Amino acid sequence: MARVLIIDDDEPFCDLLCRAFSVEGHKTDCAYCLQTALKMAEQHAYDVIYLDVQLPDGNGLDKLPEIHAMPSAPEVIIVTGAGTANGAELAIRCGAWDYICKPSSLSAMTLPLLRALEYREEKVRKKPSSVLKLDNIIGSSSRMKSCYATLSEAASCDANVLITGETGTGKELFAKAVHENSRRVSRAFVIVDCAALTRNLTESTLFGYEKGAFTGADCRHDGLIKQAHGGTLFLDEVGELPLDLQKSFLRVLQERCYRPLGSTREIDSDFRLIAATNRNLDQLVREGSFREDLLYRICSITLEIPPLREHLDDLVEIARHHTARICKRTQIPSKKFSEDFTEALLAHSWPGNVRELVNALEKSIASALSVPTLFPLHLPDAIRIKLARFKASVESSGDIQTTFFLPAQLPRLKDFREEIYAKLEKQYLQQVIVSIQGNIAEACRITGLGRARLYELCRKHQLKI
Repeated sequence: MARVLIIDDDEPFCDLLCRAFSVEGHKTDCAYCLQTALKMAEQHAYDVIYLDVQLPDGNGLDKLPEIHAMPSAPEVIIVTGAGTANGAELAIRCGAWDYICKPSSLSAMTLPLLRALEYREEKVRKKPSSVLKLDNIIGSSSRMKSCYATLSEAASCDANVLITGETGTGKELFAKAVHENSRRVSRAFVIVDCAALTRNLTESTLFGYEKGAFTGADCRHDGLIKQAHGGTLFLDEVGELPLDLQKSFLRVLQERCYRPLGSTREIDSDFRLIAATNRNLDQLVREGSFREDLLYRICSITLEIPPLREHLDDLVEIARHHTARICKRTQIPSKKFSEDFTEALLAHSWPGNVRELVNALEKSIASALSVPTLFPLHLPDAIRIKLARFKASVESSGDIQTTFFLPAQLPRLKDFREEIYAKLEKQYLQQVIVSIQGNIAEACRITGLGRARLYELCRKHQLKI
């Protein structure tokens, strides 16, 4: 018997599903709004949750990460009467088990439950994997836990992995973690920085060459593919790989053999490929600068690293970890964070992600010298100026009003932060919509969002784009 929660404001629909699931022997509860549903999900270990999108107190899709992070990690089936292709894409990207549009037959509603329960039963029977080694990867938010799950999946097999994410999110750290948790851990982890390769030397660097293959080839040289034999080949910034070399490398991936420059024989190389990029490879394919067949080949598993601004719950933990590491490396006493220093870290948008955060901490620690506590004064001037300008613009515009609470009315910091963030997010999107004048591609470029996510945010804030 499974425990099922149905979250939908359509009471007759809830009653129908509840009766159908109860006949099958499942314990079924209903909730007609998100707030009630989340409280119930915290109190009970549900196996499967049927979740509507448009609810009286919010968008169900926005709560998917929070639901998945619950101890029982329930499977979530989206059921909506306002289904769209973009909504379906977003639901699947957020980890939904299935996406069903109403009205549908009762069998269409119940079949995903059977399949989800079969999956959970097999998952429980599976021997638990060993604890992941995550050197310098910090974070316990739902977004990071989702990354760890994909990392574990990638480490358990030899499939090609594509790691995507903005600059500074730690793509190389995740690539190393996949290698160090795989069966290839005892062999080489070979890094190829595709952005640093010159067009003339790319082929010889990857494939190697024989003596006399070209002017200056005074001796035989093994390429990086040869060095990765038995281990992992990491192509960093794979979107920068020259187009004329992509066809040659595609054959290497297919056959796992290659011919060094100047050689008449082919060499086998048993390597595992991990690629990373901060660019939109689908867009590069449309522009003709990246081969579509190569993209399909390198992304058997895709690991998307979120930008720091999308998992701020981890920021202080990450900052404390790197502060301790920097202090230990430089042999100075450990530093504490003042309350306003922490608030300043949380207020900054961190466009450079964790890399920018680490650089800011390096500067702060250097500025503090023997002072045991870090204050906003120690942050880089550029960050302090941005925060000061933002504060001044908000106060002068009056768009965000400071709310004062009685002690008994104080909300949780997380809830208060989300409320303020939502207001600022809406203001930002309103400015984008005005500036683009209907050019959706330009809106995606400015915001850095995909079309599906952009449309979903606009629906969330009831904006027309």
